[in-house]
Amino acid sequence: MEIITNVTEGVIKKAAKALKDGHLVAFPTETVYGLGADATNEKAVSKVYSVKGRPTDHPLIVHISSINELDNWAIEIPDYAIKLAKKFWPGPMTLILKRSEIVQDFVTGGQDNVGIRVPAHSIALGLLSEFERLGGSGIAAPSANRFGAVSPTNAQAVDTELREFLNSKDMILNDGQSKLGIESTIINCTGNKPLIIRPGTITQEIIQATVKLNVSNHFDFGFIKAPGLLKKHYSPKVKVELNCVAKPGEGLMALSDIPTPSGVIRLATPKSIDEFAKLLYVIFRKADSLNLKKLIVILPDEKGICLAIKDRVTKAGAES
Repeated sequence: MEIITNVTEGVIKKAAKALKDGHLVAFPTETVYGLGADATNEKAVSKVYSVKGRPTDHPLIVHISSINELDNWAIEIPDYAIKLAKKFWPGPMTLILKRSEIVQDFVTGGQDNVGIRVPAHSIALGLLSEFERLGGSGIAAPSANRFGAVSPTNAQAVDTELREFLNSKDMILNDGQSKLGIESTIINCTGNKPLIIRPGTITQEIIQATVKLNVSNHFDFGFIKAPGLLKKHYSPKVKVELNCVAKPGEGLMALSDIPTPSGVIRLATPKSIDEFAKLLYVIFRKADSLNLKKLIVILPDEKGICLAIKDRVTKAGAES
C-alpha cells in the first residue's frame, strides 16, 4: 500500500486502474477522506466492509462525477432533488433516492434506495472521470476509517487507521487537510419533500430556500439506514462531552473568545464555526494521542452548521 502526495495526472490514471482492477483507493474530498471501490464490483465492495470492519447491512454512498450520471444510479427522481443537485453539486450533499437496476444490495445494505453525491474536490472528480473513461461508473466510498471511529480528514489519519488492513495494491492519495472536516448533509428524497437525516454544512435553511418547500429534520437513528445514523459514531477513545465546564487535566475545544480555565489543556481556539468544524476530528485524534480522559467541546449555539457539529459531538460522546 502506498501513500502518494504528489497526485499528478499519471497518479490519477494509476488509481483509476487500481479501482477498475478491484483494489481500494483512499482519496480526499472536501468533507473527509473516502475509501473507494468500484460500486458495481461486489468483491471490491466487500473488501471495503472488511477493511472498515463495517456491518454489511450499513449502506455506502456512491460518488459520481456529475449530475449527468445521476440517471444511471437512481429512478423516479423528484423535481426538488434535481433542484438540489443542480444547486449544490459538486458539494457536500448526499441525496437518498430510489435505486436503479445497476445498484445492488451489496452497496445499499439491502435497501431499495441509494445515497449519491458528487464531491467538490479536484482529485476526487479527476479520479471519478478517469474511472468512467476506463469503463467504470460510480465509486462507493465511505469514510476511510474503522467502523464507528473518527472520520479521517488527512492522509496520515487514513494510514494510522487502515494500514494494517490494506494490501500492497491499494493506494492512499494525499492532498492535505480536508477543507470542511465533517461529512456531507444527507437528504432523504424518496418522499414528496426533502427530509434531512444527517446534518452538515448545507443546512435546513439553505435547502428550504432552494426548493421552496418545508424541509424537516429527522436525526433519530433507526429511521432509515444511512451512514452516520447510529446513536454512537465518530468516536475517539477520549470521553467527549458537550457544553460542560472543563476541569484541570481535561481537554477543551472552544471558540477563541472563550477563556481557558486554569489547569485545562486547550486543544484548539478556532476563530469561526467553519474553522471549528474543520478542526473537530483533528482535535478528537489529538486528544487520543495525548491520552486524555475527557474532552469538553463548547458550542456557541445550535444554528446552521453548529447543528451538524453538535450531532457529531453528541454521537462521539454517546454510551455504547
